[in-house]
Amino acid sequence: MAELLTDDQVTASLANLPAWRAEDTALVRTVELGSFSQAIQVVCRVAEIAENDNHHPDIDIRWRTLTFRCTTHSTGGITALDVSLAEEIDGVLDVLR
Repeated sequence: MAELLTDDQVTASLANLPAWRAEDTALVRTVELGSFSQAIQVVCRVAEIAENDNHHPDIDIRWRTLTFRCTTHSTGGITALDVSLAEEIDGVLDVLR
């Protein structure tokens, strides 16, 4: 089982994830895409990554606005798995923007 990150470790991780914030027990990022279709493309690509990693974000879809919440449910908070997934989501968004 993955270990929870300390508050200091979360803060240090966020230094490399400027578009993300810590909220409750998750890393959270909201992004607005150019169209609904583009937003769904991002969701599909993130779904592929999540399946491959066996670690899945919560995703809220509101037209062309997506909110990602990365948390490790089994530990009840943020782990290195969430930081890695957030980095991968950033990579997907960088390619499509």
